[in-house]
Amino acid sequence: MPFDDDERRLPGGRGTGERAINLPPAVLWLIGINVAVHLLRQLLGEQADQEIILQFGLVPAAYTTDSGRDLFSLIAAPITYQFLHGGWMHLGVNMLTLAAFGAPVERLLGVRRFVLFYLVCGVVSGFVHILVYPDSIDPVVGASGSISGVFGAVLMLMRYVGSLTSLLPVAGIWIGLNVFFGIFGGTPGAGGESVAWVAHIAGFLFGLASIRFFAPRMS
Repeated sequence: MPFDDDERRLPGGRGTGERAINLPPAVLWLIGINVAVHLLRQLLGEQADQEIILQFGLVPAAYTTDSGRDLFSLIAAPITYQFLHGGWMHLGVNMLTLAAFGAPVERLLGVRRFVLFYLVCGVVSGFVHILVYPDSIDPVVGASGSISGVFGAVLMLMRYVGSLTSLLPVAGIWIGLNVFFGIFGGTPGAGGESVAWVAHIAGFLFGLASIRFFAPRMS
């Protein structure tokens, strides 16, 4: 007797029509785009890659001085810097964190609201970094500010289901590590030797405070 679609199950209980990696679509697409961008950069020469970093990374001094950068680059950089990473380790940590924290937030917000929330967190964290380091010529890259916003959203969502207390130590450790590396790591840039801790904390606080505006069902 043939099985119905919902009766075809693998030994572990997963239906044959289900994805092996059960992540929502926006998170999967964001991870895929980030990995694809990094792979493409590996195929380019070092000089071309550096030009991409300078053109599409977030350089604070480009917004506070007469840097000569074109208008398109200045407008695009707050978005494009979120898809560039300093190395495979930087990329891997960010994508694993996005998978862990992004999935529950996307399931609440839906695809379009989640993508908007994610990108806005990155833009806000980037501009706060510019305010703190206005004269820096070091390009900042990475999705950490965006993901920090998603992490803040997760904590706020946990508050609404009464589980915030269990995550407070995680939040405290995370903020403490960012401050520690910020104090002892110097001004952050694209070399991967220091952490853009101001951008991380700005994204986190923005995500914490703004998630309710992206999720109308929260009160």
